[in-house]
Amino acid sequence: MLTAAKNTWESIKEQLSQILPGEAFDNWVSRTELLEESPDCLEVAVPDEYARTWLEKQLAPAVEQAREAAAVPKIRIRYVAAPGKGQAPRTVERTAAGAGREDFAFPDPATQLNARFTFDTFVVGSCNQFAHAAACAVARQPAVRYNPLFIYGGSGMGKTHLLHAIGRALLDEHPRIRVVYTTGEQFMNEMIQSLRAGRMQSFQQHYRGADALLIDDIHVLGGKERTQEEFFHTFNSLYDHQKQIVISSDEIPKNIPGLVERLRTRFEWGLMVDVQPPDLETKMAILDKKAEAEGIRLPEDVRILLATRIRSSVRELEGAFTKLLAYSSVTGAPISVAMAQQALRHLLHTSERRVSIEAVIRAVAEHFGLQPAQLKQKTNAHEISRPRQVAMYLSREVTGASLPEIGRHFGGKHHTTVLHAIRKVEELRRKDPEINRLIHSLMDSFQ
Repeated sequence: MLTAAKNTWESIKEQLSQILPGEAFDNWVSRTELLEESPDCLEVAVPDEYARTWLEKQLAPAVEQAREAAAVPKIRIRYVAAPGKGQAPRTVERTAAGAGREDFAFPDPATQLNARFTFDTFVVGSCNQFAHAAACAVARQPAVRYNPLFIYGGSGMGKTHLLHAIGRALLDEHPRIRVVYTTGEQFMNEMIQSLRAGRMQSFQQHYRGADALLIDDIHVLGGKERTQEEFFHTFNSLYDHQKQIVISSDEIPKNIPGLVERLRTRFEWGLMVDVQPPDLETKMAILDKKAEAEGIRLPEDVRILLATRIRSSVRELEGAFTKLLAYSSVTGAPISVAMAQQALRHLLHTSERRVSIEAVIRAVAEHFGLQPAQLKQKTNAHEISRPRQVAMYLSREVTGASLPEIGRHFGGKHHTTVLHAIRKVEELRRKDPEINRLIHSLMDSFQ
């Protein structure tokens, strides 16, 4: 059993050696070995807790990609810190007295940037056009116009992709630039480990010596006062030396719970841009790009099914596409609507419940403090017309009803009136984050 398990992990490691840069593989993967295999889990020995954290958090996408490439069935991989089973990457830090002590080496920044997350692979739509333009401007001229650049939006909307794309572009255009990519959680964990090991000077030099700091998921630091204190000084040092700072968050600064005021104000010094849920056209473009990259033709009816039934995020849409390809490859079945419904039944089932136009009208009326009948009145009063436009838009999005059918439910409105309402709300979603969040919240209520 152990031999079989070892062969399984070695197969994954072999694929990782092709996916990861050589230094990253040598640092974090080469010294791992397999301890035990069970039907649903591989237990892998890693040199220490630091290596375990990197494999679990930073290299998880690469490991999953390697598992698929190695044709290993879906299985949980559990990393166990087992000192003596391997050697973690280390450097020696000298004290003032000249004594040496072992210290963890910070990873090469280039190894932390996903090679697939570039501006070329980022699909631009009305939902993310401004954020994309700002990211490109930062990559062309770091610390010149938008500093800091604060990108916010829901999970899976493309924030991480933009951060990695900025990092990749900076390294391509400025080979000598020092780019540091991290996450809020990683920053916190490294700081805690540095405090325990007495190596805060090394930690501070690593982050404050960056020419460009890209930090993902900063909202994780909410309520972590000691970590926020350290990041505050890191931010000030970089900003004072005119170094580029790019930050992403699920929330705008004022909505991050437990974020200290002095950090909030600094985050708002530069440019804040949001990435919104993708509209139908953007989702179709994403699927087209993925299909082109894989060298396949995605049937139009399958493309429409995925784009209309998966609403939550770009990440979930891409995951559905990947699962569809894997299912087709394993079963040998051609991609079709029937096959997609079978392969993605757990992803699509939440959208299968029929939602009526009347249910949409009731929900919107309740939110705006109106009676459903008021949304059907022939009046252009703003307190009625705007909720009615929202209800028409949602009716189209969640019921799939035709424009004439929607019009009939709103007092016999002509289909051109419905179309105007839909376009108006789409425009509002692009311009007003609050309206966009309202629409998204109402959509979620119908799931």
